[in-house]
Amino acid sequence: MDKEQVIVASKEALQSGVRLGMRSGGVSAIAPSTLLLDRNPTKEKLALECLTMALLQFTPEVTHAADFCIHLDVTTTLRLFGGRLAICHKIRESIRRLGFTAILGTAPTAMGSWLLARARQRRLFSVRRRAIKMGTLEKRLDQLPCRLLPSAAVHEEWLSGIGADHLGALRRLPRAGLVRRTNQQLLNELGRAYGEAPELFEWIKVPLTFSARLETYDRIEHADALLHGAVRLIGQLIGWLVSLQQAVSHFVLILEHERGRAAIDPSTIEIMLAEPAWHEEHLIRLLKERLGRVELIAPVIALRLDVKQVVPMIAPTQSLFPEPGGNPANFNRLLELLTARLGRENVLTPVALNDYRPEVCNAWGPASDKPIRLDDETELLERPFWILDKPIALIMRDERPFYISPLKIIKGPERVEAGWWDDQIAARDYFVAQASDTSCYWIYLERTQEAKWYLHGLYA
Repeated sequence: MDKEQVIVASKEALQSGVRLGMRSGGVSAIAPSTLLLDRNPTKEKLALECLTMALLQFTPEVTHAADFCIHLDVTTTLRLFGGRLAICHKIRESIRRLGFTAILGTAPTAMGSWLLARARQRRLFSVRRRAIKMGTLEKRLDQLPCRLLPSAAVHEEWLSGIGADHLGALRRLPRAGLVRRTNQQLLNELGRAYGEAPELFEWIKVPLTFSARLETYDRIEHADALLHGAVRLIGQLIGWLVSLQQAVSHFVLILEHERGRAAIDPSTIEIMLAEPAWHEEHLIRLLKERLGRVELIAPVIALRLDVKQVVPMIAPTQSLFPEPGGNPANFNRLLELLTARLGRENVLTPVALNDYRPEVCNAWGPASDKPIRLDDETELLERPFWILDKPIALIMRDERPFYISPLKIIKGPERVEAGWWDDQIAARDYFVAQASDTSCYWIYLERTQEAKWYLHGLYA
């Protein structure tokens, strides 16, 4: 409702008899169960900005137009999204996920597509909303009423009196006389629609940081119910990432609770990805798993999504001969999904620590953390994969260490002197030894007053 008149009605309200321009009293008399909402310009602006940010994933050339319209120049991205029909379906699906509905119009000119979309909005079903060639666009524009042009709407009565009810008839009128009786703006709009005048746009400038906020319709007491709002924020995030050619590796969903005297600190849900991503389905799946494990400390009244870390987007390459073992990205996504479902502390992977002692440098860490790269990887490769929890003392036979059979030293030594900083000093000389059956072992000689040999690792 705006100024006590209906300006927008849902499909169900129209079926109940509600009409545009109807007063609130008439709506209550015809359809008593109809919910009346006052127009809120602030929320309309936020909704338009939300849609604009999300649609940036389809093209970087996005701008606003009159009558809550958004122009997208998809000339350079049609092939990327599979053609005109495919990109229209994807745009409509993206808008639906955000909780909105839209009427799409496509044409070689922005003004022409805007007029075709407005014609459908005004229930002019005889006119199709898509035109590919200029000839087709001209035929469809000729059928539209003149009142769809903003500059012609004020002269509708005069134009109707001279028989210029449609744009085709208006276009055939003498230009000089038309300017004297109307204005130059009308000719400019007519020329832009038919491609006879240039169209200049100021494209949306994308911010370098991302932070989006969304107020909930009601006090949310269950975390699962927050997914709908989180999907809207993720849709905006995807548009921002694609427009800047970035991939997110760390972002935070902030749950805002009560304000004022009973204020409660916001709750945070951190998502750290094993591999940077920009795919909507994957990010939504991770959030869904995390929200399923969250217990709210208080009702939620707003959501905010903040991006903490991004990296340049690296598009996947299609190889004629793929690497064996599947796609590594699928494994990383599995780790991310398990981390979101089970918790960061319950999904671990082997990691190497910066310590020379074998029993210390091999550890377990969260799979979502980046592993520490050692400066000397050759030393790591020479060590065995299997390290014993407790070294086994070896006996000596014929002045050689013995384990199942006498061991022959084939490589070494590797001297390790470390642990002075935590009072666990290790002074050892490590060797690679081979048994009579060609099995290899990792043994060391403890450099003490009573030197002894120990078995510490097994090779495959």
